[in-house]
Amino acid sequence: MCYYLDGTVNMYMRPIEGISVTVDLDEMKITAFRKRPGHDYRETQVCTTQEFFNQVSHWKEISNTNIRIEGNEVSWGNWKFHAAFNARAGMIISTASVFDARKNMFRSVLYRGHVSETFVPYMDPSREWYYRTFLDVGEFGFGRSASSLVALIDCPSNAVYMDGYMAGVDGSTLKVPRAICIFESYAGNVAWRHTEVGVPGKLIFKGEAEINLVVRMVATVGNYDYILDWQFKKSGSIKVGVSLSGVPQMKATNFTTTDHISTSDIYGTLVAENTIANNHDHFLTYYLDLDIDGTSNSLVKSKLRTVRAKASHISPRKSYWQVVQETVKTEGDARIRLGLEPEELFIMNPNKKTKIGNHISYRLVTGKPAISLLVDNDYPQVRASYTKYQMWVTCYNKTERWAGGFYADRSHGDDGLATWSRRNEAIVNKDLVVWYTVGIHHSPCQEDFPVMPTLYDGFELTPANFFEKNPLLKP
Repeated sequence: MCYYLDGTVNMYMRPIEGISVTVDLDEMKITAFRKRPGHDYRETQVCTTQEFFNQVSHWKEISNTNIRIEGNEVSWGNWKFHAAFNARAGMIISTASVFDARKNMFRSVLYRGHVSETFVPYMDPSREWYYRTFLDVGEFGFGRSASSLVALIDCPSNAVYMDGYMAGVDGSTLKVPRAICIFESYAGNVAWRHTEVGVPGKLIFKGEAEINLVVRMVATVGNYDYILDWQFKKSGSIKVGVSLSGVPQMKATNFTTTDHISTSDIYGTLVAENTIANNHDHFLTYYLDLDIDGTSNSLVKSKLRTVRAKASHISPRKSYWQVVQETVKTEGDARIRLGLEPEELFIMNPNKKTKIGNHISYRLVTGKPAISLLVDNDYPQVRASYTKYQMWVTCYNKTERWAGGFYADRSHGDDGLATWSRRNEAIVNKDLVVWYTVGIHHSPCQEDFPVMPTLYDGFELTPANFFEKNPLLKP
């Protein structure tokens, strides 16, 4: 490969296509020079001599002095958003906007986001266990299950706290002290870096430590603790995740070792003498009302397709892959099972482009693909039929926020996400809601006894042609 170096140390941004040089490294001589005919790859415009790596943010001790809170509005770095507390959803993040330094304005990303529902079915069909299937958000409420956060365990020393408020059964105000904590986090990760060794006589390094803002709450629903995080990055990304801990539900048994187990009627793992931890699932479905630089958005699949190279006289390569974009037209087509084919998912604003012509969008970086394995006519599955797909997209409707239906307790599956999507409305250039399910199949092991270490999964929303260039670098 050939590169144009003059005026910059970042030669990889200036590749010269169509020219290849073969060098005899023993003789240090050029033995062959080839160029593609009919093209002039010289620069036609004068470029500035500014180094590409002209800015670097030096790592510093994290603190809470960079976090500004007015009421429930939080400002930090290039982000501002509203953090609220709700009896059903628990923590709600809304009106999240990221500052674009090149446009000198905040641009919308997320109108509202929260956990919409959880589905926790245990895999024991016996008379004493078959009914243990839970819709935690709709039946108990993450807000009503919120724990007061403990300093230095739930949150670091630099955290600031918000109290949560909700109405009690008699209408009086209930307060959850320290229901939400907000803190800067540095985990030793790198936001960006590069060491350049290709410039003769120089060794150039630039980079930046990744310091993020975390917004956290913990919901303790019976035996399980859900540690819920929203993480905001200066790169423009939002990382959403859940860590599971607590105590798995145990079943008493006569067995003391696995050698004693002579029947298949065991629905979990023998984790201690006379103690079985039953298999189960955790499905957390997130409600994401995205407004990517405006309310009119579309769902786009970027499918990676293998292509056979045809012109053998030009290249010895036999194949390559290319991206084929497909705009999803209806709600029915927006029911997605992840991992079946190589593709990337974008929420795109079809009405706005970057200066060089790419459509503005955010990419959904998914977690582990996991869907419910129950049969469709099993009563728990009827109630949570939306867990057969890991992702849904629907048109915004202010009455539709709870994936398992508004009245989840003793529901019959006649309300909720799977029912709404049967309308099969058009979703092109509309105000869209993404429903994403974090799914975990939990087959317990002895290390989960007597209390389990945290088990994590999540997803991330990352800008894709949203900015004109890397937003970590100053304009």
